[in-house]
Amino acid sequence: MLKIRLQRTGSKNNASFRIVLTDSKTAVKKTGSYTKVLGSHDVKSGKVILDKEAITKAVANGAQISNTVHNMLVKENVIEGKIKNVLPLKSKTKKRKELKG
Repeated sequence: MLKIRLQRTGSKNNASFRIVLTDSKTAVKKTGSYTKVLGSHDVKSGKVILDKEAITKAVANGAQISNTVHNMLVKENVIEGKIKNVLPLKSKTKKRKELKG
């Protein structure tokens, strides 16, 4: 299955990301193997560069999009849809057991 996701590049304290098309079964995150680069995102400057034609073609062929990339594509008007919540839900606090004795 093909996935469109972010791949971190850049140095320490200077994050930038590639938007890549990967095969989820053969690609391992740490190896950095990918099929095609579809764009880039620079965090400090906020600059987003996208290959809109390649992204729409990959989605039409059945590629899955990660939630963060989905939100980025909606903001850049590449695809239509609602923004997804990527933050985890808050868990309930656990009650402390009182000591008997």
